[in-house]
Amino acid sequence: MVQWTSAVGTAQLARLLTSQQDRPAGPGTRRPPAYRSLADGIRLLVLEGRVPVAARLPAERELALSLSVSRTTVAAAYEALRAEGFLESRRGAGSWTAVPAGNPLPARGLEPLPPEALGSVIDLGTAALPAPEPWLTRAVQGALEELPPYAHTHGDYPAGLPALRAMIAERYTARGIPTMPEQIMVTTGAMGAIDAICHLFSGRGERIAVESPSYANILQLMREAGARLVPVAMAEGLAGWDLDRWRQVLREAAPRIAYVVADFHNPTGALAGEDQRRQLVDAARSAGTVLVADETMTELWLDPDVEMPRPVCGFDPAGSTVITVGSASKAFWAGMRIGWVRAAPDVIRSLVAARAYADLGTPVLEQLAINWLLSTGGWEQAVEMRREQARDNRDALVAAVRRELPDWEFTVPRGGLTLWVRTGGLSGSRLAEAGERVGVRVPSGPRFGVDGAFEGYVRLPFTVGGALADEAAARLAAAARIVVSGGSGGAESPRSFVA
Repeated sequence: MVQWTSAVGTAQLARLLTSQQDRPAGPGTRRPPAYRSLADGIRLLVLEGRVPVAARLPAERELALSLSVSRTTVAAAYEALRAEGFLESRRGAGSWTAVPAGNPLPARGLEPLPPEALGSVIDLGTAALPAPEPWLTRAVQGALEELPPYAHTHGDYPAGLPALRAMIAERYTARGIPTMPEQIMVTTGAMGAIDAICHLFSGRGERIAVESPSYANILQLMREAGARLVPVAMAEGLAGWDLDRWRQVLREAAPRIAYVVADFHNPTGALAGEDQRRQLVDAARSAGTVLVADETMTELWLDPDVEMPRPVCGFDPAGSTVITVGSASKAFWAGMRIGWVRAAPDVIRSLVAARAYADLGTPVLEQLAINWLLSTGGWEQAVEMRREQARDNRDALVAAVRRELPDWEFTVPRGGLTLWVRTGGLSGSRLAEAGERVGVRVPSGPRFGVDGAFEGYVRLPFTVGGALADEAAARLAAAARIVVSGGSGGAESPRSFVA
C-alpha cells in the first residue's frame, strides 16, 4: 500500500533547498559533508511544514541532476533521513516524508504555543497580546445582561446580530464611508471572513495575488483552498506597495482576487499611503479583480503623530471592487473571535447564503460583548491600553535586539504588532530550529513568502517587553551562535522565565 498522499516536484524541492542560505563559514569552521547539508535542509523543510508529511520526494537521480550533486550524495542524504525517522521508503513506491515517533506534526501556519510551555519557552510565534482588562470582564458582564431576549430565539444569525451589524456600519460611516447594515456580515474572526470570501470568489486553481511577504496563516488558508498564489513584492523598507509591479501582475496574471494589508502590514509593519490606495483600487477595478483589504491592524497606530490615510474602501464606497475585512482579535483580544466583512449588499447576501454550509453563524455572546464595547466607549479605552502596551513592547524589543544582535537589520514600524528583521545572512529556518533548543520560539521568513522566499528573515512580534524582551533577544543571539557554528554543540539550556 502506497503511504504518500502528495508529491513534491524536483524543481520545487530544489528551489526550497537553495533558498536556505547561511552566513559564509569563518576561519576554522568545519563545513558538514554535502549529504549532511542536504539531509538537514530537507529535515528543516519538513519540520516547518513547508514540505508536507507523507509527501513523495523526487527520485535520487532526478534530484541529483537538479541540484548538480552526485547521486551518491542524494542517496546518503535519504539514508540519513530514514535513520532519523524523517523518511520512509518502499521498493517500487519511492520515498516519502515522515516525522519520528513522538514528534508533533509540524504546523504550516503560526499556531499558538501550548500554555504549559510558557514557563520555559518565550513565544515570539504569535502576534497576540493578553486581554486588556478590566474591559474583557466588563464586556462579558454587559453581554450577559443583554442575553435574555436572544435566549428565546434559535440563536442562529448567519449575517450577525442586527445590533452589531448596525454598530459596525455606523463606525464606517463615521470614518467617512457611508455604510448600511446590509453591507456588513459578522464572521468568526478575520480568518473566517477571508475563508468565506475565497470560497465565494476563487475556486480551485484560480489565481490570487498576494503581497510578498504576507500573513502566513492567510497564505496557508489560500493554499489549502487550492488557490494559485501570485506574489507581488513589497517596496523596500516601510514604503508600502510597489504600484508598477501590482499593475503588471493585475494586467498579466488577471487574478480573481487580491489580498492586501494596507494598515501596518503583517509582517513588515508598512503603512500604505493614500495615493497608493487610490491607485491600487483603480488598477484592480480596471483588471476586474476583487481587492480584499485586511483592516485587522488599522487601529494599532503606536506613535501619536501618525496620520491614518483613508480606508481602502473609501476609494470604492459602494463595495463593488473592494471587500473589507475587520476583526476584534488584534485590536482587542485574539480570544474574542469576532470579525466582519464590509462589501456590496449583493456580495453580503451571497456570503450569508454560502454560510449555511459552513458554520451557520458566530457565537451570540461574543457578538454582544463586542457590541457592548462599541456602544459604551469601552472599545476606545481598551484599544488605547493595547496601543500603550504594544508601544512599550516594541521599544523594549527594538533596543534589546539592537544590543544583542547588531548585525540584524530592520526598520521600526509606527504601528502594528510585528518587526520584520533581516538576520545578517543567517537562515531563518535554521534560526527557528536553533531557537527551539534555547527556549525561544520564532517564525522564519519563508512562512510569510511563496516557494522559499525570505529565508534570510524572521518576524518578531511586540508581545514581550521589559526583562522578558531582553531575555528573548539573548536567546535569539544564542540561537544565532548555534547556526554560525554549524549547529554542533554549544546548545545553551533555556532558563525558566515567567514574566
